[in-house]
Amino acid sequence: MKSESTGKLLRVFIGESDRHGGQPLYTAIVERARKAGLGGATVFKGIEGFGGHSVVHAARVFDMSTDLPVLIEMVDSEEKIRAFIPVLDDLVHEGLITLETVEVIRYKSGEPEA
Repeated sequence: MKSESTGKLLRVFIGESDRHGGQPLYTAIVERARKAGLGGATVFKGIEGFGGHSVVHAARVFDMSTDLPVLIEMVDSEEKIRAFIPVLDDLVHEGLITLETVEVIRYKSGEPEA
C-alpha cells in the first residue's frame, strides 16, 4: 500500500561525545522520539565536519577524533514534530536543529484500503 502526504523533516546535528544521563545523546534522543510516538528516527555518523566552534572533527588514520559529527533525522506530521521540539530543548545543550517541509511517500505492507 502506498500513501502520500506532507510532513516535517527534523534534523538534529550534535557531536558523538555529547552525553545525557550517562548515555550518548543520540541514544537519549532516539529513545525519547520512540516514547513520543514519532514514526521513526535514524542516526548517521559523519566522517568529517565542523560546527559552531569551527573545530574540524574527522575520522582519519592519524587523527583519532572521538567527537565525530552525528545527525539524527526524524520525519512525521508537523504537529508531532513540533510537539517534540520542547523535548529537544531539554536534551540538546549544544548543536543545531533544522526543520523542512517534505513530501512523504509511505509504503506499507498489507491489504490496500478500500
